Amino acid sequence: MADELHSVVHNDEGQYSTWPADRELPAGWHRSGFTGPRNDCLDHVEKVWTDLRPASLRAATEQAGNRD
Repeated sequence: MADELHSVVHNDEGQYSTWPADRELPAGWHRSGFTGPRNDCLDHVEKVWTDLRPASLRAATEQAGNRD
C-alpha cells in the first residue's frame, strides 16, 4: 500500500487532505493537481496549507479588521 497513489485534495474552505487517486472524491472536495505517494502528498500539503483557519474564518477576521 505504500506505493498507492494519492491526490492532494481541497474543499471550498481551503482545507487540504489526501485521497486515494483511484477513488471518487466525496462531495465538496476537489483535486489540487498534485498526485504521488501518500507521504509526498502530505509533504506537499504541509508546504501549501500554511493558514489552517477555514476560508470563512479568514474572511471574517479580515472584515473585522477592516472595521477598526
